[in-house]
Amino acid sequence: MALPRRSRLRRAPRGLPLRAVAPNAVTALALCSGLSGVRFAIGGEWQSAVAMIMIAGVLDGLDGRIARLLHGESRFGAELDSLSDAISFGVAPALILYLWSLSSAPRIGWICALLLAVFCALRLARFNAAIDEVEQPHKSAGFLTGIPAPAGAGLAMLPMYLWFWTGETLFTSPYLVGPWVAFIAMLMVSSVATFSWGSLRLRRTVRFEALALVVLLGGALVSVPWHTLTLICVAYLASIPFSMVNYGRVRRQRATGAPEHKPATSTTSA
Repeated sequence: MALPRRSRLRRAPRGLPLRAVAPNAVTALALCSGLSGVRFAIGGEWQSAVAMIMIAGVLDGLDGRIARLLHGESRFGAELDSLSDAISFGVAPALILYLWSLSSAPRIGWICALLLAVFCALRLARFNAAIDEVEQPHKSAGFLTGIPAPAGAGLAMLPMYLWFWTGETLFTSPYLVGPWVAFIAMLMVSSVATFSWGSLRLRRTVRFEALALVVLLGGALVSVPWHTLTLICVAYLASIPFSMVNYGRVRRQRATGAPEHKPATSTTSA
């Protein structure tokens, strides 16, 4: 006896697969962490406020990798990630810095805080607008355009790291913090070529040394976090001139038709 036609039809799966929810949940946690930093700043808990932004940065680095691992990429996730980045690495650090230092010079301080928040949003908008473009010179050469949003937030709070471990009130001056925040905001929307860490390759002979360095860095972040973050910021800023020189070399090689070193394929960070 033949089964009814309805029972022979394969029912379409219902519900949303978990692989599509997991990366978006991580992105939402990053957003919660960034906003929690503002809450701690309102209460004057400055170290906790900065720690929340750092946690948001770690989660932001994980959500995309989780999405690719679970094959859960989606347009919704990409839009949510950009909104989360704009708040966690633009609005939240700007408010934290304003409450900590810039409010002492409210007019110029608020302008500098606005620059950080708005320029972060402009950077993310530029990144989203160019995501489908075929011709992206920086990306195809393994570089980023300007400094990414998480790095910008971390660099903007460098005076806070210095104040945490030195206690010097000089680093709380709005006349020092304001220009520094404006400078970092300009770097975020600049066309400066910066290294994309996902495109860097290590030699096979230095794998052990690289692992040892990661372990050392992790231990330093746990033991002396503010000293370590200060060192990381200084090292990153020092790498920018080298990235500009390297990109200039790649561009000249392309202009002359000479063979160039192909970087590893990776997704660029906003």
